[in-house]
Amino acid sequence: MWQKLQQVWTIKDIRNKILYVLGMLVIFRLVAHIPIPGVNLDNLRQFLAGNQIFGLLDVFSGGTMSNFSIVMLGVGPYITSSIIFQLLTMIVPKLEELSKEGESGQQKINMYTRFLAVPLAFLQSYAMIKLLSSSSLPIITDLSFFRLVTIMMTITAGTMFLMWIGELISEQKVGNGISLLIFAGIAAGLPGGLRTVLINYDSSQFFTFVLFAAAAILTVVGVVFINQGQRNIPINYAKQVVGNRMQGGNSTHLPLRVSMAGVIPIIFAIALLSFPSLIAQFFAQANAGWLANLGTQTINLFQNQLFYGVMYFLLVFGFTYFYTAVIFHPQKMAENLQKQGGFIPGIRPGTETEKYLGQTMNRINFTGALFLGVIAILPLLVQYLMGTQSLAIGGASLLIVVSVAIETAKQIDAQITMHAYDTV
Repeated sequence: MWQKLQQVWTIKDIRNKILYVLGMLVIFRLVAHIPIPGVNLDNLRQFLAGNQIFGLLDVFSGGTMSNFSIVMLGVGPYITSSIIFQLLTMIVPKLEELSKEGESGQQKINMYTRFLAVPLAFLQSYAMIKLLSSSSLPIITDLSFFRLVTIMMTITAGTMFLMWIGELISEQKVGNGISLLIFAGIAAGLPGGLRTVLINYDSSQFFTFVLFAAAAILTVVGVVFINQGQRNIPINYAKQVVGNRMQGGNSTHLPLRVSMAGVIPIIFAIALLSFPSLIAQFFAQANAGWLANLGTQTINLFQNQLFYGVMYFLLVFGFTYFYTAVIFHPQKMAENLQKQGGFIPGIRPGTETEKYLGQTMNRINFTGALFLGVIAILPLLVQYLMGTQSLAIGGASLLIVVSVAIETAKQIDAQITMHAYDTV
């Protein structure tokens, strides 16, 4: 490990990229502490502490919501927009054609995603402000029309700023920008969480804290094991005569990752879970009694811990299969193998190979989806079994931190390898 760190520091190009990324993350954390005036932060933090969904969003944003900062929504609207367009790509033929056009088509879809993120951020900021203003605790002191519009525009601009920073980080090819921003937000909340644990420490809870520490270590080990786990499908290549030479005849393998979707399902599930509650705020303030009642019931439903946990698990489980279906195409793999003269031993090339790869991926994916779902609701299970609210960081946070760290390390290692080839 130390040798890798030394290599990173001695290679100027990689060193500059990493310093650039670190500089962008520092800017993000500085902006996260710029609050919007006229907000009672103590009451806001009490509200978030008693709200399961928004409290979780605050953890992932690194406290931007509890600070009521100009980037309080984080990259949530952009993630929601990405979910919408990934769904539309599977439904709308024109978008499906764009996705098959390679890099140029993907750039157009990314542009549409950014455009949609703007009204979504504006809508979510309005819903969040209305939610806070309707709270029993006095959170926002003055909410005139001009001030409401100003706050909404400021929060929307903050989201677009973070989206821009995320794209600048991704361009350096040492990690995914959006994932690193979420990583930085979670990591920034760790010192505060540990401080809270130490302040509230009681010698009678020593055994409980030991169990929490053991659960955290096992979670990290499990995340690494599942994240690195893969099923190797043996591939043989037929011998071919090209001119006077014999080519092919070698054997290799096709790796299928257990957790091909990574942390995307959890991020998508959190974004989707927060959306109904935000929309319900509009109906809760309606003049029609039945509509206001519907909005209030929806809000209360998502506050129910059992319903929240079940929905969270099902969304993570479903998004794992959905995202894997988006990025894994057994038909294309079967076609490419057939064109290259490759085949799976005992499986006919073409349709049979496609079915085999699809069935194998479904079986592997079940393990990955089940693991992600359990990790996501791990804090709720621990709170129920142990009867404590200690240690704010949960399994989903650990999963994201460890997975993003592994993925970033892989990209840095790839940069080192490319530099070694360039210097030969």
